Amino acid sequence: MEKNIIVMTTADSKELALRIADKLLSKRAAACVNIFNGVLSRYWWQGSIASEEEVVLLIKTADYLFPQVSRLIKQLHSYQCPEVISLPITAGSQEYLKWLKDSLAQSGTTAED
Repeated sequence: MEKNIIVMTTADSKELALRIADKLLSKRAAACVNIFNGVLSRYWWQGSIASEEEVVLLIKTADYLFPQVSRLIKQLHSYQCPEVISLPITAGSQEYLKWLKDSLAQSGTTAED
């Protein structure tokens, strides 16, 4: 059974975030992408703590599309090791979940790059 997920990633600029969002939407690999600008991220990188302003993308999609979403993000991304994580959507309004499903490429018929 198909499951709805949110894929989370970050980008180093709003322009890159928009490029990723537009590519995912045009391929119908995402139904919606929320973009949060000006997020401060602190993280371990190459043995020390780093700090950067980033843009967060929350990508609403389905689990069968995760490989395509991940591949597209990695192809477009500027980072050596971009965050690409999946979180399950465990509940939601029936209307929203139906819209989400109807907005995506159907299983087995996903558009390729």
